[in-house]
Amino acid sequence: MRTTARQRCHPVLAGLVTLATAAVLSVVTGAPATAADTWNEVGSDRADPLTESQGLASVEVPAGSPNRYTGIGTIPVGVSSRGWNHVGDPDTSYDGHYIEPYQSDSGGSKMFRVQAPGGGWSEYVHALNAGEAPNNSFVAVTPGGSWMVSGEYGTMDRLLVFPTPGVNPATSPGANLPQVSTVRLDHGVRDVQGCDFVTSTRLLCSSDDPAGTLFGITKPLLQIDLTAEPNGTADVSGHVTALRQLPLRSSCSGTFEAEGIDYDRRTGTLRVVVVSPGFCVLTDSKTYRFTRS
Repeated sequence: MRTTARQRCHPVLAGLVTLATAAVLSVVTGAPATAADTWNEVGSDRADPLTESQGLASVEVPAGSPNRYTGIGTIPVGVSSRGWNHVGDPDTSYDGHYIEPYQSDSGGSKMFRVQAPGGGWSEYVHALNAGEAPNNSFVAVTPGGSWMVSGEYGTMDRLLVFPTPGVNPATSPGANLPQVSTVRLDHGVRDVQGCDFVTSTRLLCSSDDPAGTLFGITKPLLQIDLTAEPNGTADVSGHVTALRQLPLRSSCSGTFEAEGIDYDRRTGTLRVVVVSPGFCVLTDSKTYRFTRS
């Protein structure tokens, strides 16, 4: 949810704290054609503007755990007081590690805050590489668990791959968390707010693209098909397909914000947060639910 290192806050949120489905579109640049899924809207729930407006994650371990959400109101005071004032779209590993991505206005580094299955928290800091954007919009843990994908805001042709903090034995809270490889995309993407793995080689991503010039639609749901599950030894390629426009419905007119995304493999349910414009951020922002056909 960033334009630079600073959070692009919704006007009403900043004041509180300091329809159609499009045709499937894709551009192929040498990658083999890949079948695209069709995701149909099946319902929605109100998204609280303070605590559910940035991202969400389903939690498998321990059994019966509630879904997790992030928003400006979920950032602990002890975290924000150290400059980590923006939280993005979180994810969980299948063994129960919960990971939140953070960024700060000062730039220079990103932080990943991890809760272990036993409940304890730890922090892992990544020093930016040359040319790396300071934004830390989301994390998506691979099904294998040892690696995770993260993204930068703006128009990008890549995703970044890191060892999963707290899961990969090579990680330590006292050491820099390095970028180990890259997902090379065959088509540019813009303002990706969240991604989640559907399979070991398929990601679904929510894009807050306001222009619509890349795929012919604004706020698209994207599918990225990979040549292999990301790991720490080699780059992989990703073929990008725009599946549909995310729902943009509100009692208010203006600019919507597509936010985080989650796929729950237990139910086959995809959920995406869309924040409403203007005053309606308080009343009819939604987490939309989709199922595949």
